Amino acid sequence: RAAHVLSCQGLSAGVPRPPPTDPLSRRGYSRDAEGSWFRSLFVHKVDPRKDAHSNLLSKKETSNLYKIQFHNVKPECLDAYNSLTEEVLPKLHSDADYPCDLVGNWNTWYGEQDQAVHLWRFSGGYPALMDCMNKLKQNKEYLDFRKERSRMLLSRRNQLLLEFSFWNEPLPRQGPNIYELRTYKLKVSSCGGQPAPWGGLW
Repeated sequence: RAAHVLSCQGLSAGVPRPPPTDPLSRRGYSRDAEGSWFRSLFVHKVDPRKDAHSNLLSKKETSNLYKIQFHNVKPECLDAYNSLTEEVLPKLHSDADYPCDLVGNWNTWYGEQDQAVHLWRFSGGYPALMDCMNKLKQNKEYLDFRKERSRMLLSRRNQLLLEFSFWNEPLPRQGPNIYELRTYKLKVSSCGGQPAPWGGLW
């Protein structure tokens, strides 16, 4: 199990963000938002079936797809990075032409230091992700943002995530909040040859 502790007090740890403006509220983004999967455990039985492991516990690929970004920031640039992303990222969230929602932003307190984490949701699965990426390639403001951001980073990595079929979608939540981000590596042999029994027990 790997664990990180995330601060949901805004991109600048310990500094609460101002209330979201109306366009952001209409799209359901809260700067202090995080998913309801940490508190909504409406579990239903997951029947074992022979299928790709990525399909056993997740919703359909045409539903929501998530991208989580981990950015390791130069310590002396963290405040500038937070300010820059606070200026640009909510604009993408509020623009209806982009099929993506900014679910939440965090700075880590334990584990990786001087790290920023961003969670995006793409409504429509992989096609929505590709549509968004193609549009961003033509967005001059975003390209300038990436160029400026690159000067502040030591490294970065992304992960694409599918929703568990037995948890609800993330919803805006008032903060400030602190969360633990966990990663579980399952032993296939202890799950009857596939992870479906694990889902039912969870």
